[in-house]
Amino acid sequence: MTRVDAVAYSSNTLMRVFLVRHGDADADIPDGLDDEARALTAKARVGLPGHFDALRALVGTPDVMVMSPLVRAVQTATLLAQVVGYEGPMRPTRLLFPDGPVGALEKLLGEHEGKSVVLVGHQPSMGAAAAHFLGMSSFPRPVTPGTVIGIERPDAGGSGSLFLYAAPGQPIVQALERDLP
Repeated sequence: MTRVDAVAYSSNTLMRVFLVRHGDADADIPDGLDDEARALTAKARVGLPGHFDALRALVGTPDVMVMSPLVRAVQTATLLAQVVGYEGPMRPTRLLFPDGPVGALEKLLGEHEGKSVVLVGHQPSMGAAAAHFLGMSSFPRPVTPGTVIGIERPDAGGSGSLFLYAAPGQPIVQALERDLP
């Protein structure tokens, strides 16, 4: 039985948090611009929708989407929103920068209790956020570009349970965190 089957999702007691690392970005920084302007590669723009489509039933249509304002994260969030049918506002926040303060995400999540929330950001902050939300010292899997991590956690905060790990090109893992190496 999968974690999704084992835990009946109830918006009164649990929230779902999906941490998404942006897809592969161009290595070159556009002339006269900063790293913030790096866009997704053509391969990522073509491949990410298929990856996200394979997760559509598990992710569903989120209630809230928040993303880093960097171009590659905005592009990733846009592709994900199109695939899962999200039509609400897409909120940019500096909290999801690569070195964003993980603890500050607690307040953001506290504003959306009982909801399904997607956070699109960067490494190392996505791996650090996963570890924080799971009560671990570090996340036990690589958070490669395009990885989606699903965590169920109590509305009031505290440690959650990992129910989804999906890196592009790898099998989708639906399991308790103790099942992941």
